[in-house]
Amino acid sequence: MQSTARSRPSRPLIVFALLALAAALAVPALGLARTAPTKRVVKVEETASGSVLANLKGRTLYSLSVEKNGKFICTGGCLSIWHPLVVPKGVKPTGPVSLGTIERPEGKTQVTYRGRPLYSFGEDTKAGQTNGEGIKDVGTWHAAMTKAAASSDPESTQPTQPEPYPANPYPTPPAQTNPTPPQSPPAEPPHEYPPYNY
Repeated sequence: MQSTARSRPSRPLIVFALLALAAALAVPALGLARTAPTKRVVKVEETASGSVLANLKGRTLYSLSVEKNGKFICTGGCLSIWHPLVVPKGVKPTGPVSLGTIERPEGKTQVTYRGRPLYSFGEDTKAGQTNGEGIKDVGTWHAAMTKAAASSDPESTQPTQPEPYPANPYPTPPAQTNPTPPQSPPAEPPHEYPPYNY
């Protein structure tokens, strides 16, 4: 009669197999944990208004007061004068402040600061210019300030509130300097009515 006894694998062989399996599972997981590539896209420029964010060419960066929570206003023709600061998809923008990204309606990845998309202004031709500050459109364009300029007026360091609506495109006419006083109607003679009989 033949013995049908099974042989057991040795303990070191089982430990080795488990370690090999754990290593095989850990290698792909490390690949998934890779961080996105980064790219420095902004720096700080000193202007008469204070410290502002600028692109690497020194052009001031702006945000539109009504562009928030993923709502884009500057599209189409607006982009001919206001140029979005974009990075390649999957790239994390870096600079002296914390930055984020948002996908534009046309699919590009735009850099954001404090949740607002950043743009450069076509009429800023030199580093440090802020020609786009305060331009009113559907909202108001503001330079992306990192800190306000030193001032003796404490009110000037307070952030301005964005305007909820554009300025009135139909301004009221100026008041006359010497208005003519209104003419009173000519006095009418009193009417005499016959007494009413009850």
